[in-house]
Amino acid sequence: MTAPPPSRELGAVAALFSLVDRVALVTGASSGIGQAIAHALADAGARIVLVARREQALAQTRERIHAVGGEAAVVPCDLEDRDAIDVCAASAALPFGAPDIVVNAAGINIRKPMLDLTRDDWDRTVRLNLEAPFFLSQRLVPAMLARRFGRIINIASLQSVRAFANSGAYGASKGGVAQLTRAQAEAWSKGGVNANAIAPGFFATPLTAAVANDPVKWKANAERTFIGRNGELPDLAGTAIYLASRASDYVTGQTIFVDGGFSSG
Repeated sequence: MTAPPPSRELGAVAALFSLVDRVALVTGASSGIGQAIAHALADAGARIVLVARREQALAQTRERIHAVGGEAAVVPCDLEDRDAIDVCAASAALPFGAPDIVVNAAGINIRKPMLDLTRDDWDRTVRLNLEAPFFLSQRLVPAMLARRFGRIINIASLQSVRAFANSGAYGASKGGVAQLTRAQAEAWSKGGVNANAIAPGFFATPLTAAVANDPVKWKANAERTFIGRNGELPDLAGTAIYLASRASDYVTGQTIFVDGGFSSG
């Protein structure tokens, strides 16, 4: 039997996922998940605005993107500071024009028992994990609405839907991120700006070092996935590119778990 012809030419399908001529701002781009997503979006053709506190680490990320033919610029910012977020948003368009895509990947997890969390622990966690995605997106979305195209990609967590020990403030903030994503989608999708979240499973990053460096815990987490291993940063690339591109035009308000099946077990 002859296979039916494809419904689209290959070039048209590839164009759905292309980020050529797009500008993406990525927070937390100095390491871990933010850095990995910045590389992925650059590989798909986007020009990247790299945001984090550590300027030297951002410069290293920029140079690695340049080394493979991509374009990137550095905007240092302490995202725990609301005034600094305003400055960051005002500076975001200077390198390449107003961002089309915002990836809110910066985060902190202060690992303490709930009774030991201080007010400062709570405030720092909520400011970086929840308030920064709200305020930064709020500042950058008007330009997207004017163009009738934009993408917000928030980084949620397994703890958006379940609790883990010694991560109370982090879990509360990431539950908020999932709801923030739905609220952003409700507010802006009719204007062409879709908002979605990626909820990674267990990936070895600076944020998860306490677990990743414990062989017993790391192995136990891998065994709880359907796939049988923990995540590797390249596993996030496809989902990030999909949510940033025209391929996800009719997807908004969703949290996509990239966790090897951990959350479904």
